[in-house]
Amino acid sequence: MQAEQLKDLVVNSLEDVKAKDISIIDVRERTSVADFMVLASGTSNRHVRSLADTVIAEAKERGVPMGNVEGAAVSDWILVDLGDVIVHVMMPATREFYDLERFWRDGPDVDEAAGGE
Repeated sequence: MQAEQLKDLVVNSLEDVKAKDISIIDVRERTSVADFMVLASGTSNRHVRSLADTVIAEAKERGVPMGNVEGAAVSDWILVDLGDVIVHVMMPATREFYDLERFWRDGPDVDEAAGGE
């Protein structure tokens, strides 16, 4: 699966389970680690876990090789490494504290998805 298709799969999966504030950052010109970073917020620790689980299930169903999943035990911030796409699902306070969008702000935003209500 191409990076663009994988990014779309991740965003659609997150939207299906009502992720908040989905942000896509194109990091192809900044790092060789991944092509895209997708960030999203959940409304509770349980929601954050559900968002990550949904992304993982959809990726596995499509045969996407899984990398590491970090933070699942705590659920304030779960990172899902899908190779070309790295997914960060966080509680809003955690996302604000670490402010990854600012860290990667020099990378062009690909899209700002509504991410539900």
